[in-house]
Order: sequence, then C-alpha cells, then structure tokens
Amino acid sequence: MSNELERLDYRDFVIRVLPDEDPPNPRKECDNLGTMVCLHKRYSLGDESKLTLEEANELEVRVEKEGGVVLKLYLYDHSGITIATKPFSCPWDSGRIGFIYVEKDRIEGEYGWVRYPAINREKAIEVLEGEVTAYDNYLTGGYCGIVVEDEKGNEVHSCWGYDDKKYAIEEAKGHVDWELKHREEQAVAAENSVGANPS
Repeated sequence: MSNELERLDYRDFVIRVLPDEDPPNPRKECDNLGTMVCLHKRYSLGDESKLTLEEANELEVRVEKEGGVVLKLYLYDHSGITIATKPFSCPWDSGRIGFIYVEKDRIEGEYGWVRYPAINREKAIEVLEGEVTAYDNYLTGGYCGIVVEDEKGNEVHSCWGYDDKKYAIEEAKGHVDWELKHREEQAVAAENSVGANPS
C-alpha cells in the first residue's frame, strides 16, 4: 500500500507499519507527569488553561524557585506545526509559546527526593522531554499502527496509537513470537491428545 511507512518480513509473517489516522491526543488521553502551558492566539495547544500571560510567567518563576522542573516550549509554524524544548533556527516562523512543568512535590511523590534529588530531577526532565516528543508526534502526524499478517496473508493482529515506530515494530515482532509459540503449544497438545486416545 502506498501509505505504508514500513513493511518487513519476520519469521514468515509480514509486519506493516501504517500512519495512525486518528491518533490519541497525549495531552488528553494519557497520564502525564508534566503540565503543558501554551499561549497562542490561533492554536489551542497543550493542556487546557485559562492563564493569562502574566499568570503563566508568575507560575513559571514560582515552580523554578521552589525546585520544580520547567522546560521552555517553542513552536515552528510553516506548512504545519511542530513543537520542541529547544529553539528552532528560523526566527520568522518560530518562537516561544510556553512551557511544560512539574512541581517539586509531584517529583517527590513519583520518585522520592531526599536521597537522590539530582537523579530524580534528571528523571523528571527526561519524562517531560518524552511528553513533548509524544505531543509533537501527535501534531505532526507521527503516530502509527501495526498490522501483522501470517504466511497466508491473513491479518492476525493490529494495534494503533504508537508514537514510536521502532517500539511499534518490536511489539509486532513480540506478537509474532507469541503466535508461533502458541501454535507450537497447540500442536504438542494435539499430538498428546492423539497419543492418549489411540484409535
């Protein structure tokens, strides 16, 4: 099919990776560690917020001052939009639109804090960056699904909503491995059944 992102053979099965035409919005349909505050005149982005620019600035300063994690967010708007935690090189079609943050007490609740504050802060930063990547994949159409077909061309498995193609392929391979193991177990059970009930 022309819209396939990738097709590969694996253990006599075919794995097809396809664009997800109706991906989940990770800011609405997933549990997130961070809260994403975006202020844009034309787009409704990030988590739902009614903060004014002044209130958002005050929140950002307070969270940083109290030991939370704040990552700045930038938007590039040209034939589609993309979001990142680092500035884009084009000054005309890009700029800062907000931030994603997690407060110190939330980090403490997730990872603990007293013994390893620096390590747990790094964990929080990594998670927030992952959330931004997932949201960017949503905005740019980067979500995908997998379809697994057996050696006869029959669809035996499909799953959608992946924001990482490599992970989706690994999941598909895992299903093929399970399918073959299941067939082998069924064949052994059938042989044992015949042996236990000779005609």
